[in-house]
Amino acid sequence: MSEPLNSGTDSHSYSTLKALKKKNLGASVSALQRLVEQLKLEAGVERIKVSRAAAELQQYCMQNACKEALLVGVPARSNPFREPRSCALL
Repeated sequence: MSEPLNSGTDSHSYSTLKALKKKNLGASVSALQRLVEQLKLEAGVERIKVSRAAAELQQYCMQNACKEALLVGVPARSNPFREPRSCALL
């Protein structure tokens, strides 16, 4: 018997393949080849734990907070949304 299709791959793609089989759509060879290529791509994706990703994201935000306009504001002279000045000559 062959190895299960979902070993090391995304369960969404596996469920898609299962749905194709259940509905008996007669999927073409090219559609199945595309699915196999997608499964290979997903199997090769480097995965990290959510806790590690959250810690890295938090660290990035803290390092770049001084550059964030929503936190520090926009200098008045370079703000493209400031109110236009009236003409001083009139």
